[in-house]
Amino acid sequence: MQSRTTDRPPLIAVAHGSRDPRAAAAVEALLHAVRLAEPGLDVRTAYLDHAPPSLPQALSGLDQAVVLPLLLTAAYHSRVDIPAALRETSARRPRLHIAYGDTLGPHPLLIAALERRLTEAGVTPGDPETAVVLVSAGSSDARANAVITRMAREWARARPWWSVTAAFASAASPTPAQEVVRLIRTGAPKVVVAPYLLAPGHFSDKVERDTLEAGASVVAGVLGPAPELVAIVQERYGQAVRRSTAVATA
Repeated sequence: MQSRTTDRPPLIAVAHGSRDPRAAAAVEALLHAVRLAEPGLDVRTAYLDHAPPSLPQALSGLDQAVVLPLLLTAAYHSRVDIPAALRETSARRPRLHIAYGDTLGPHPLLIAALERRLTEAGVTPGDPETAVVLVSAGSSDARANAVITRMAREWARARPWWSVTAAFASAASPTPAQEVVRLIRTGAPKVVVAPYLLAPGHFSDKVERDTLEAGASVVAGVLGPAPELVAIVQERYGQAVRRSTAVATA
């Protein structure tokens, strides 16, 4: 999606936010890649917590914007937190036109991004002697966790892995370490971990430490600025613009 039009609505990418500076660095690397792929598009960052700017700050001075949740699954933040912040902003600034985009996942390209990170870690995609643990941050929203379980099943059907199963770093079970132990006990020749995480931080560190101690052979890197995520951001932006245009002309 290469376009040099400069009058497109700015893209406000809303990330979770973290006290760990590595998280913001990963988000900024992803959005830098989006800027390179979309010359002329005003791409801004916002964070829900722990880091500036906030969403209202990122929207300051704009009369229109596409707000895109830089989140891998639709859960509380995308369904409640961000819409609430947008309603509050709209109440103060009724002339501000906002198009709200979809979360990054689920999306078929995310499996390709996960396989990219596994390949970089020395894992052969689809190796029938390798069991993959797909690790999400986990959510109190059962619907979000069900998406990860479904992703694991679809990935297992698409490739001849030994198996692909889901695990959750918080709020749900099994934990990544529990799943690694279970797979080893059931005879998996090799167990590798694929973090379904956007950026490094507390969860990625804990997942790596705990799963290696539990016997995992490899823990891949987080998704970060993978080219597949750049393409998804572009797609989600375009979808939001088209929906907004369709509503405006209806």
